[in-house]
Amino acid sequence: MNRYEAALSNWQEALGLLTGPVALLLLGVALVFVFIVYQRRVKKFNVQLMALEKKQQQLLLDASLRYQEEERKRLSANLHDDAGPLLATARLYLNDQLLEQDKNTQAQTISMARSILDEAIDLVRSISHDLIPPTLRNFGLHSAINDLVKKINGAGVVIATANFTSYEKRYSEEKEMIIYRIVLELLNNVLKHSQATFIDIEQLWHQQQYRLLISHDGEGLTQQNFERLKNQPEGMGLKNIAGRIRLLEGSIQFEKESNKEIYAIKISIP
Repeated sequence: MNRYEAALSNWQEALGLLTGPVALLLLGVALVFVFIVYQRRVKKFNVQLMALEKKQQQLLLDASLRYQEEERKRLSANLHDDAGPLLATARLYLNDQLLEQDKNTQAQTISMARSILDEAIDLVRSISHDLIPPTLRNFGLHSAINDLVKKINGAGVVIATANFTSYEKRYSEEKEMIIYRIVLELLNNVLKHSQATFIDIEQLWHQQQYRLLISHDGEGLTQQNFERLKNQPEGMGLKNIAGRIRLLEGSIQFEKESNKEIYAIKISIP
């Protein structure tokens, strides 16, 4: 073997010895590269997810603010259109000429003014109760919903029942009011559109969640109907229900019980 062949043989032998470490090194570099790319993608995904969550929270906040603003406008309109004219009329009776009237006329004028003021007081009280019923404020959802059931039964058209088990805690006043308005809207829809003969309301606490079940024997909605109608102009009430459920981070399901003409509305709120 000449010198050239010996050098070539030594080079090939050295290259063979390096092949294993070099391959491992290249594999390690590749794994590090893949890991870095993966981490960057995970970080990018987390950033996008946080942005979506922030956007969702902002949408919920906007919905809450819009709802509060609508309530303020409605309250303002009711006071202006209903209570305002009554108070203005009462003031007409209680003017300076009252002192110049004889006693009989004064008594009649004061009686008329008092009657108008009583009507205004009743109106303001009704508006106040509509904002948050005293029963809800003082005793909670159970008592407030029981009051609704009594009013439904009082009409003598639909038989309504309510049952509340495992009462554990109360929500904040604002949260209870939102739940109460959801129940009001759902019951209003059932009474107006379903032609039901009975309504049953069950409330319970389960796994740290408030759960509400409304069942009736009328014409009801399925979940597919609800998802379709809530986005249509005539589905404003359903859209409000969906918005309030999202605001509470809860869920709502519309179902028809198999082999029965019974529709159920299931609500879960953490």
